[in-house]
Amino acid sequence: MQLPNAIASLNSPGSVATPAFLQRLQWVVNPVGYMENAVQDYPDIFSSKILAGKEIVFVNQPQAIQEILTNNRKKYTAPGDNNILRVITGNYSVFSLDGESHRKRRQLVMPSFHGDRMKSYGELIVKLTKQVMDELPINQPFLARSAMQEISTQVILQTVFGLYEGERCQQLKYLMRKLLDVFRSPLTSSFLFFPFLQKDLGKWSPWGKFLRDREQIDKLIYAEISERRQNSNPDRIDILSLLMSARDEDGKALSDEELRDELMALLLAGYETTATAMTWGLYWSHYLPETGKKLQQEMDSLDNSFDVMNIFKLPYLTAFCNEILRINPVAMVTFPRLTQEKVELLGYEIPPDTVVFACIYLLHQREDLYPQPRQFKPERFLERQFSPYEFMPFGGGVRRCIGEALAMFEMKLVLGTIFANYQLALVDSQPEIPRRRGVTLAPGKGVKMVMTAIR
Repeated sequence: MQLPNAIASLNSPGSVATPAFLQRLQWVVNPVGYMENAVQDYPDIFSSKILAGKEIVFVNQPQAIQEILTNNRKKYTAPGDNNILRVITGNYSVFSLDGESHRKRRQLVMPSFHGDRMKSYGELIVKLTKQVMDELPINQPFLARSAMQEISTQVILQTVFGLYEGERCQQLKYLMRKLLDVFRSPLTSSFLFFPFLQKDLGKWSPWGKFLRDREQIDKLIYAEISERRQNSNPDRIDILSLLMSARDEDGKALSDEELRDELMALLLAGYETTATAMTWGLYWSHYLPETGKKLQQEMDSLDNSFDVMNIFKLPYLTAFCNEILRINPVAMVTFPRLTQEKVELLGYEIPPDTVVFACIYLLHQREDLYPQPRQFKPERFLERQFSPYEFMPFGGGVRRCIGEALAMFEMKLVLGTIFANYQLALVDSQPEIPRRRGVTLAPGKGVKMVMTAIR
């Protein structure tokens, strides 16, 4: 059976099919509209032309997603030319590797996000949240996204890089924000999707500016790695120190370049995405006041026992965070898979060398899984359990996000700390609309708020 193409659903009857370039432009400028238009006619699977030179297939049916993400490498593998993230994370991060090298790297990195150190990270996260929120003036508007970015930046610097103060810390903080803010709009995000735009036309050109900022970050990271190698401290628990001391099953340590790439991957995954999710949390908890009231009541039930693990286990807070990631997933699709041979999926034959995406956004909008999917209802996560292929904000299979545990931990503790200690209000009552920001979706206006009181 021939695979349905999104081109048909994006055109009125009888019109000429949309050229591949315009499809890619629609995907960059209005990805939500692109997906929602296509799924109206093709609810489970459709093909697309959003990447140059490749046939793309979007899948959002749970059983099919499970087959794609858990199948062996004889059918699906990672595309060798997946360069969208490589310009930031390099060639040697867990994002870029595949097969046996990916398995070994994942096994090496995963322990950094589990164990007793998580509680230490938790206490640090609560402290940083209070520091940032206490500096906000009463009754003066601020952008929730900016505040959440500040918290997320500090968390990354301290838990991942182990930097608390000093010139290098301040430089990294400034450059991290500057680097990723290059892709803050659909227009500037187009540099990631149209390689012909990636031209260095000098330091004032967008791509030239990005390359120079990346080079400065690299210098700071390599300087930090060099100092750590010369002055090792076994008592440090930051993720960089743990990665430097880690050895794979063959006894091999990570090189400087491999460490740099993993740190950049953690920066991309841990700073941008977590800040966005927490911003959506502040939006929904105040756009729907009853939801915010339930969260405050649950935090008040702790009776001043502000233990981080008690906050982490709160059931309504957990359901609330899950619902944020369902209705506003930061990542729209999983990492791509490439068919190695002809495969059959949902009754369709997919030829070799086809890129397949599991579409997280459309999966989370399925009416058969989530009745009234456009309504924000944390209770749905208290009423039933969803399989890893029905709810997958962090991807799935062997390429599931390695920082998931830390991201959820940070999200719950930051939002819980804010609900317990501060009274906020939305400045604008108009709904926030998700908009492309790099490879993610973020609140288009940044969620303007005001702090009315400290509790």
